[in-house]
Amino acid sequence: MHYLKAVIKETLRLHAPVPLLVPRELMKEVKLLDYNIPAKTQVFINAWAIGRDPLSWDDPEVYLPERFLTSDIDVNGQNFELIPFGAARRAAQE
Repeated sequence: MHYLKAVIKETLRLHAPVPLLVPRELMKEVKLLDYNIPAKTQVFINAWAIGRDPLSWDDPEVYLPERFLTSDIDVNGQNFELIPFGAARRAAQE
C-alpha cells in the first residue's frame, strides 16, 4: 500500500490535475525572494512548474515513485513542493 501511495503522489507531481491553481488574493504584503508583493494582489500558482522544479526535486522530469517512500510529503497542501489541489487557507495560517 505504501508503494501505491508513492505512485499516486509521483503521478500528481508530474501531472497536476490543474496546472494553474485557482487565483488567490493576498491579504497582506509578502516578500518572496527579492520581490515585494503588495496586499490585494491576485496571484496564480503554477503547480506544473513546482512539480518540475530542479531546486525541489532530484531529476524532476523522471517518473520515480520511490522518491516518496522515505518522504513525509503529502498532497493535503501542507508541503509546498507538492500541491496538486492547492493549499487551503487553513493550511497557510501562521
